[in-house]
Amino acid sequence: MRRRLLAAAAAASVVVPVAAGALPAVADRALPAVVSINPVDWTPHVLDGTVWALALVGDTVVVGGAFTKVADARRQTTLNRKNVFAFGLHDGEIRTFAPQVDGAVYSLAPGADHTVYLGGAFKSVNGTNQRGVARVALNTGERLGSFSTRLNWGDVRALATHGDRLYLGGTFSAINGVGRVGLARLNANTGAVDQGFDARLAGPGLKRTRVEHFDVSPDGRKLIAVGAFLKSAGADRTQIALFDVGGPAAVLSGWYTDAYKPPCMKGFDTYLRQVKFAPDGSYAVVAATGRASSAQKLCDSAARFETRSAGRHNPTWVQRTGGDSLYAVAVTGPAVYLGGHQRWFDNPYGTDGNGPGPGAVSRPGIGAVSPNTGKALPWNPTRSRGVGVRAFLVTGQGLLVGSDTDQLGREYHGRVGMFPS
Repeated sequence: MRRRLLAAAAAASVVVPVAAGALPAVADRALPAVVSINPVDWTPHVLDGTVWALALVGDTVVVGGAFTKVADARRQTTLNRKNVFAFGLHDGEIRTFAPQVDGAVYSLAPGADHTVYLGGAFKSVNGTNQRGVARVALNTGERLGSFSTRLNWGDVRALATHGDRLYLGGTFSAINGVGRVGLARLNANTGAVDQGFDARLAGPGLKRTRVEHFDVSPDGRKLIAVGAFLKSAGADRTQIALFDVGGPAAVLSGWYTDAYKPPCMKGFDTYLRQVKFAPDGSYAVVAATGRASSAQKLCDSAARFETRSAGRHNPTWVQRTGGDSLYAVAVTGPAVYLGGHQRWFDNPYGTDGNGPGPGAVSRPGIGAVSPNTGKALPWNPTRSRGVGVRAFLVTGQGLLVGSDTDQLGREYHGRVGMFPS
């Protein structure tokens, strides 16, 4: 049964090792080829709940979500890890990193000096009041008190670092007493709100304006956001908006699309769940739910949009599942990887209740499509579908996957796995 859940925005992907100093934007890195269908054997397992977010800090993979226990790759040792843990990128060894976070971690971003930013629905870290966003040292698990940020309420569903800037999106309406609806930029060291940066998002008639997910272009000059909003700076922007962020302000781009104006099933104030730039920043791909099958609308689909020119844009291509949700996307050059609880790709005429339509191909829970045509690639490792994939992380070693099930590539992999390059 289809269920409406929180966004996969919690799944920000960070793609290159991070050291002290400047930090990269979060667009996925290019890979030379489609990854293997055979997952590596050495990743650890999350034994309950859901993995919502993955990030890479140096050679350490940080995993966020809503869970309580993890185990080593051979399932010989079980450890208590609540909502966040870390392991080695090359060997899967579980790190001692174990901050006490009292709520779900929906998003992660790397920090300088071997730190990581946590975003989510938590209210405290290591017993100290810290709603929604925190900076934590990877070697000790300590919360950095020098990063002082307070949300008025709500959660953080997406994070990204670029240089000394930290971007965050979610359900908040103010940070440190400064009004910021759904999207903000902070000083990455102090947590101070960037006073000149205000996207001025609004959702007239919606219950709650929020950003489900966003991505920053590789050069750090553009930000594309999706979520429950209808306007930015007074201009119409239904569920998706592109900003120029290279300067001191959030400048709404002249780029826009009306493709997401048609509604899906009643009750979805937004049906967009994740968006990622291509490695060269020339286009973005959006993953959507909507609980509806349509050959005309973009419900339960992935769609590519060119982003280098202003004006109205229609999608370059649309991949339709035929009524099953997509929650996560990764763009690597040779492939666009999509995850959710879909059963089929290439299925514009299929329906959720009546099965696949003409030309549909089986791609349970995970699959890849051509970046040029949007058609399904042969890559079909399969996974147990559950609610769906919530996070991808692209590294030079391959594609990491975070979800809520324990079968990936026809093998046992508890909620985390990696397909090698």
